[in-house]
Amino acid sequence: MKTQTKLSLENLTPKDAHELLVNGNKRFVQNLKAQRDLQSQVLATSHGQYPFGVILSCIDSRVPAELVFDQGIGDIFSIRVAGNVINNDVLGSMEYACKVTGSKIVVVLGHTSCGAVTAACKDVKMGHITELLEKIKPAIALAEKEDPSFVCDYHHPEVVDHIAVENIHISIDRIRKESPILAELEKNGEIEIVGALYSVQTGEVEFFPW
Repeated sequence: MKTQTKLSLENLTPKDAHELLVNGNKRFVQNLKAQRDLQSQVLATSHGQYPFGVILSCIDSRVPAELVFDQGIGDIFSIRVAGNVINNDVLGSMEYACKVTGSKIVVVLGHTSCGAVTAACKDVKMGHITELLEKIKPAIALAEKEDPSFVCDYHHPEVVDHIAVENIHISIDRIRKESPILAELEKNGEIEIVGALYSVQTGEVEFFPW
């Protein structure tokens, strides 16, 4: 598989970028890999990079974006922070990827059995972790608002996964509200902003509807 070039990136649409990720994950689930010469990719990208997408994912060791989407060197920007939460540095990185470099898709990738989400449900308070978890707690509040009977019981995996999904939606909303640059690119059809959930049990990525 060839490395992205400036010309190939310019000819790519957000829909194309989405399909590249979907097909890459299908290969991953099937334990297949696209044929790549990584050393050639190192050389090809040594004077410039043209990644087609930017992925915001959790730091969880089970969710390496390049692997789960079967991408090579120079194909995607990878932003990782516990709980795939949004802050100004993350937004700036996304803006650089899309506005400056020309990436066509922004993916917020959460995952099942998320430790950060579990910690937020537990109301863990520890050093800088406390501040980070505060960014996840609005997802708990949203779940409780949508269903007054909802109880954030971290002993139940389905509860943790539900909060993880709510957290992805909140991150997507924050991107659109807090980054006029990305919001305008999406409005003009130059990029896609989408959420997705990775299953640590199966390796499958489920993309959310636009």
